[in-house]
Amino acid sequence: MSFRTAFARRLRAREGLAGTFIKSADPAVVEVLGLAGLDFAILDAEHVGIDRAGIAAMMVASRAAQLPVLVRIPQLDGHWIATALDAGAAGIMAPQVPDAATATRLAARMRYGAGGEAGGRGFSPSTPGAGYGSRGIAAHLDAHAGETVLICQIEDPGAVARSAEIAAVQGVDGLLVGPVDLAVSAGFTSATEPAVAAMTRDVLGACAGTAKTAGLFLGQPDQAPGWQADGANLFVLGTDQGFILNGARQALAQMRGTA
Repeated sequence: MSFRTAFARRLRAREGLAGTFIKSADPAVVEVLGLAGLDFAILDAEHVGIDRAGIAAMMVASRAAQLPVLVRIPQLDGHWIATALDAGAAGIMAPQVPDAATATRLAARMRYGAGGEAGGRGFSPSTPGAGYGSRGIAAHLDAHAGETVLICQIEDPGAVARSAEIAAVQGVDGLLVGPVDLAVSAGFTSATEPAVAAMTRDVLGACAGTAKTAGLFLGQPDQAPGWQADGANLFVLGTDQGFILNGARQALAQMRGTA
């Protein structure tokens, strides 16, 4: 079983999973995070200046580290989905998904040809994601859906209200709340507002009792048990940049005796 298939199965089984955003374009970061024991990482192409070649290089590191890496795409279109999955990404994280219709279009773009339905991806058996042709057409078609996932981000109050409909879309594997975007879109300047927590719980509740995973970005990992009790099982624990910044600050404070 490939590491991407193993990850997809764990996610679809609603196991507790912990990962982080990668906001750097250096493949070494992927390898380092793989050594840390994370379950997955997400390359943040929405907010990082990275192109097609850069994504491909990061996925080479993903395979070397056996660390599943999803790509948060900058635009909700088929070009970016194809770029990421052809390169070997473990899945797509789609930001700011507003409704079920958008989620349905994204799910169609995840599939090759979509059974003849308009909107599916073009197929090539020679991409890195297809093992450079080593699998063959039939084997890759059989394996692809089982080793790639689609996570829709819920980041505004309207999407919160429609989160049950979004979660119900076939081909959507889970929902992830972006608390900062949710706070800003609701008119707040802090993700710690009680109203933001309440909306987050609404999204978690929308996934309860379904086969879909649910989670959130969590800057304070010690809060994970409380969110698990509310139904979350997918956690994005900060960013690589944050780890560097916090580690440097902590080391400096310890050296100066101010920790």
